[in-house]
Amino acid sequence: MDRLERIRNKVMSPEILRKNVAVWRFLGKKIVFTNGCFDILHLGHIDYLAKAADLGDILVLGLNSDASVYRLKGKGRPITGENSRAMVMASLSFVSAVVLFEEDTPFNLINMVKPDILVKGGDYHPEEVVGAGIVQSIGGKVVILPFIPGYSTTAIEEKILMSGNKQE
Repeated sequence: MDRLERIRNKVMSPEILRKNVAVWRFLGKKIVFTNGCFDILHLGHIDYLAKAADLGDILVLGLNSDASVYRLKGKGRPITGENSRAMVMASLSFVSAVVLFEEDTPFNLINMVKPDILVKGGDYHPEEVVGAGIVQSIGGKVVILPFIPGYSTTAIEEKILMSGNKQE
């Protein structure tokens, strides 16, 4: 199997993910789940996702569909389409699986995966995290990871539109 095929195989339907989760559980793997739009990949995303992956053996990434991003972020978003975003995220070595979801929240996906650890960024409090109750009810943890200041897709988009400058 070539590298591109390996990346494509990490982009899973919910049904395929369900089967993989069963295998990972059988193998005793600790499953970490996070989600987001990941519209323009930047250093903040890499830092956040690498730290999330370090919390377990398997990192499952729920990715908002284009329609979901539009509802959450508004006109002009997403900047990058869902298939492209999914492949970019799947190409990261520390991401084990990427699954698109259409809803505004990943509640149903979290309920299906029932991760050992649910991770969100520093703009959340544990009690605000969608799916926290599911994870805590099975003995799992909710972890909030701090952001790197100055890195967000919205900030990058605004900087480009306002000044034409590029972000590092």
